[in-house]
Amino acid sequence: MSQMELASGPTADPARPDPARNGRVIVYGLVGLIGLALAFAPFLFQDVRAGQVAARICVFIVLVASYDLLIGYTGIVSFAHTMFFGLGAYGTAIALKQMGAGWDAIIVGGAAGIIAAALLAALIGVLSLRVKAIFFAMVTLAAASVMLVLASQLSGITNGEDGLVYQVPRLFKPAMKLMTDADGKVLKIMGVSMNGKITAYYFVFIASALLFWAMMRIVRSPLGTVLEAIRENEMRAEAIGYKVVAYRTAVFVIAAVIAACAGILWAVWLRYTGPDTTLSFSIMIDILLMVVIGGMGTMVGSVIGVVLMSLAQFYLKDLMQLAASATEGISVLPHLLEPDRWLLWLGLLFILLVYFFPAGIAGTLMKKGNH
Repeated sequence: MSQMELASGPTADPARPDPARNGRVIVYGLVGLIGLALAFAPFLFQDVRAGQVAARICVFIVLVASYDLLIGYTGIVSFAHTMFFGLGAYGTAIALKQMGAGWDAIIVGGAAGIIAAALLAALIGVLSLRVKAIFFAMVTLAAASVMLVLASQLSGITNGEDGLVYQVPRLFKPAMKLMTDADGKVLKIMGVSMNGKITAYYFVFIASALLFWAMMRIVRSPLGTVLEAIRENEMRAEAIGYKVVAYRTAVFVIAAVIAACAGILWAVWLRYTGPDTTLSFSIMIDILLMVVIGGMGTMVGSVIGVVLMSLAQFYLKDLMQLAASATEGISVLPHLLEPDRWLLWLGLLFILLVYFFPAGIAGTLMKKGNH
């Protein structure tokens, strides 16, 4: 080897496969397939539970991706994300209950929830983001706990633990006929009735897609680069002139507003809002697990994490029931595979995912965890 070759160092072999590039192709291909499946979910999966799962996945992709803006891109650990989610949902639910099933109620209630979430996030951010991460996490946990108690105790407004049941605009009701045949009956396309239920689903799907696209634009903008710089080294980011507290507060408010928007979609789809469906700490745990499974700081990882976690939560029991029936002749396995033990297997699945994909599925495949 010549001295010039030694000085220039090893050169990249163009014929050699790039693992990071291959990983990106796999991740984006998988996310694209999930997007197509969600886009045609009413036609591909026509049972009631599948429709509910698909709508939940759409909403939670937005919710988890907005949380990834905090923990993955900025390094902010917050336990108050469900609080903002609940503010959007409760604002919409209360307006629909008080004002009736109209678009004006959704706009007024949703706007009130978004404004409340933004103001509360700004207040918490300005007062608490100067402290260390663990103390900020405790502040957000306390705030979320207070909001959960208020939602449960203010029964005159929120109906307490029973929650609110309300009507949605006529366009989203199953009785609404979008298209009719020659006999005046609801037209069916590929076996799917063209009624208000499909309108409600595509309202949730399109709104979720737009919100996710907006977050992708944010992380690829100069703001996203600054947030990553703050995450990697807060002191250096401040030394080169960035106002760290201002940027952290801004992204905290942005994430809160997007979480409130997800709450609005959830309230419209579910037609019920209560503490267990919006403010429960178990939802916060689900969000954390989905971010970790998908991969923090990847954004597209939220799609993979939400899909895997949701499918496990809704269908793992059925798979275990089938497995228990198939292994009926073996002495121990049927007892281990009883559907009541699904949380045990979900925990084992999570441990295996973390072991084989330490940076999350998307993060590991895209080689985000190497540095």
